[in-house]
Amino acid sequence: MPKAPHTTDSNRRHAVTATAPHRTARLGCVRRLAGEALHRFAGDRIGSTSVIAAIMFPVVIGGIGLGVETGYWYMTQRELQHAADVAVHAAAVRKRSGDTADSMRTAALYIANQTGFSGASGDFIVNSPVSTGPNAGDPDTVEVLLSQIEPRLFSAIFSNEPIDIGARAVARINETAKACILALSPSASGAVTVSGSTSLSLTGCDVASNSNASDSFLMQGSATLSTGCIYAVGATVTTAALDLSDCDQPKEYAAPVADPYAAVAEPVVQGTCQSKNVGKPNSATTLTPVENHPSGVAAMRFCNGLSIKGDVVFQPGLYIIEGGDFTVNGGGADPEAAGLVGSGVTFFLTNGAGLKLGGNTRMNLSAPTSGPFSGILFFGGRDQIGVAHTVTGTSDSILQGAVYLPAGDLKYRGNSSTGDGCTQIVGYTVDLSGNSTFESHCEEVGGSDIVSSASIRIIE
Repeated sequence: MPKAPHTTDSNRRHAVTATAPHRTARLGCVRRLAGEALHRFAGDRIGSTSVIAAIMFPVVIGGIGLGVETGYWYMTQRELQHAADVAVHAAAVRKRSGDTADSMRTAALYIANQTGFSGASGDFIVNSPVSTGPNAGDPDTVEVLLSQIEPRLFSAIFSNEPIDIGARAVARINETAKACILALSPSASGAVTVSGSTSLSLTGCDVASNSNASDSFLMQGSATLSTGCIYAVGATVTTAALDLSDCDQPKEYAAPVADPYAAVAEPVVQGTCQSKNVGKPNSATTLTPVENHPSGVAAMRFCNGLSIKGDVVFQPGLYIIEGGDFTVNGGGADPEAAGLVGSGVTFFLTNGAGLKLGGNTRMNLSAPTSGPFSGILFFGGRDQIGVAHTVTGTSDSILQGAVYLPAGDLKYRGNSSTGDGCTQIVGYTVDLSGNSTFESHCEEVGGSDIVSSASIRIIE
């Protein structure tokens, strides 16, 4: 083998000296290339956009998520508002018909459920009258409050509390017509009957029947009737002698009319029983209630009926007639004076007591204009089902107030006039004959209107 050349110290020094410039050159090249690479990277817009996009992508996705979630909340609130609007209208319809608060709520909740509202995770409240806002306390208003709990999605990064979304709607019942005769029976044939040689004139008021019978309102014979309109839940049978001033024909299959005095509590039956026989022919008698009554009204109680003869003046107060009949027969000493006179009086009939106001007695009676029995002249107990009542008066008779017999059958045979005042007849059934004039200005004398027609508007 050839022998390796001998290397001396001088040769090693020469090699090292020769290698140093090459290393320096290589380092300079690396620096130059690195600088160019960094320069190209800094000036490369595609690269910078990618980095920015990578950094901003979570923020953009989060913003989109929050926007979608907020839109979902808004959509849910709109759906709840729609549910509240239709629900409050349903509740107002039931209120207009005189239904209970429970019935109003049931109807409103049923309609709300049809829109998709479940109420499983929220509240459903019906108030009447409205509890808050500019219409608070208005007795003709209904309010529905809805709420629904929704879980958070993207917004959960800010809070873990769920979102409570709510809606509110308020409706008002606006009276458009009122009646002065109302039959409450839901099914009786001829619930309101006008027959015989009757001549009735109803000024500024209607006739209403809540019966769904095919002859809910029955007019027959030679009877004549002049009124604003007739409203019947069922159908009507009329003659050519019917004169309607506010409608072209009877309103059949109408909504039931609310009992205007349904909220009035019946008086408690208590007190000392007085003699049922009061007065003598051709003489005058005055009755004055003096016993304290829980209603706050001075009271007088008659057991087994009340039989009136002659002229009797009833002082203001409550007269309780328990059992028997309230009968009036015979006129008084003065043929020009009324046989029965009373202002601010209410006669409460209970335990089967019936009205039998007949003979040739003149009556000039008016209900109280304030107090617990405001506007009610004759008040029949609501459990007095099927009790028969008859009212017969002379052409001079004046009855101001409501003849309110919600469970009784009333035959109004009298000839009477109300003047510029209020006479209302509310019975389970009402049979009219004789010659009478009715007017309905009942708010002026403390009574409640019989609302025969009403519109419903959403006002909030």
